[in-house]
Amino acid sequence: MKAQGKKIIHVVQHLAPGGLETLTLDLLRLADPKDQVLIVSLEGQRDSSINNWPKLEQYRSQIVFLDKKPGVQFNVLLSLIKAFSSIKPDVVHTHHIGPLLYAGYAARLCSVPYRIHTEHDAWHLKNAKRRRLQAIALQFAKPMLVADAAKVYNQLCSVFSYKNITTIRNGIDCEKFRPNSKVAARRLFNLGEDDFIVGCAGRLEEVKGQDQLIKALPLIPKRIKIAIAGDGSQREALEQLAKKLKVSDRVMFLGLVEDMVSFYNSLDVFCLPSRSEGLPLSALEAQACNIPTVAMDVGAVKETLCPVTGHLVKADNVPHLAYSLFKTSQNDSLENFSNPRRYVLEHFNISDMVDSYNKLSEERYV
Repeated sequence: MKAQGKKIIHVVQHLAPGGLETLTLDLLRLADPKDQVLIVSLEGQRDSSINNWPKLEQYRSQIVFLDKKPGVQFNVLLSLIKAFSSIKPDVVHTHHIGPLLYAGYAARLCSVPYRIHTEHDAWHLKNAKRRRLQAIALQFAKPMLVADAAKVYNQLCSVFSYKNITTIRNGIDCEKFRPNSKVAARRLFNLGEDDFIVGCAGRLEEVKGQDQLIKALPLIPKRIKIAIAGDGSQREALEQLAKKLKVSDRVMFLGLVEDMVSFYNSLDVFCLPSRSEGLPLSALEAQACNIPTVAMDVGAVKETLCPVTGHLVKADNVPHLAYSLFKTSQNDSLENFSNPRRYVLEHFNISDMVDSYNKLSEERYV
């Protein structure tokens, strides 16, 4: 490695609250102090993105927005080629298919020595057109291809005849996400001290499945309530669903929550009711705070769950979800659980993830 450190550029589709985007910010935050790190967002503008996600403010000088519009934009490719030619990065790290198509091509054309591409899920590979596009992009850009979970690795191997594939599991900051006072956390969010609180976090969109959690409420005891962190286009529809099912008094919409550590610590159980996922960070963050987790069996979710305290639910099965939540609520020893945090520490510590990515950019490949 160069004595002055490396120049690293991460390229994402957009910078909005989400697991992939949070992970990229963590890679920036935890980079070697000698390294110069930038994040390039294909879509969006700086001020509006920071306004929508205040967490970005602290990284203002290290984030660049290309304001890409829908459809193929050759000017974006030209902007990346110009930037890479000027900056001369040692590493270009793309995340998902859009950034691979644009920044992968640009990085290869500019002879960037280390090109890394991470797939955070593989749902898009079900689409034949996207598969062909990605196959072409991989053959041209020739990056080291990284899967963030074993399931994603297997899916990539099944559709691409590509040699440079490895697995680096997502990691979370276990020093940040750790157990803390439940009483103080509940006061912060005005949650009842004696209620059994099930929480979920994520964009309020159909794919995240908050409606399935709300539909489970009439099937379980009234003392069980849910707290939902996040915002999105489905908020009004979810509020109407809760009203229709007569459970509005048991559903708390908290909006966009910045203090996620306190949110997780306010819960008795964390629930991931998603219809589609890669390897979700929220389940790991909750368990790092020692909160047992109930989750739908989609994507690589199974890999994130503590085998002792986690409950895996059949996808799109609301009665099974309700049963698992009820069963977890009957466990009198929840406060004594130590297994969720231990499991995350052993398998998903962010320092291990960062070290693994650093090693990739210290190895030569074809």
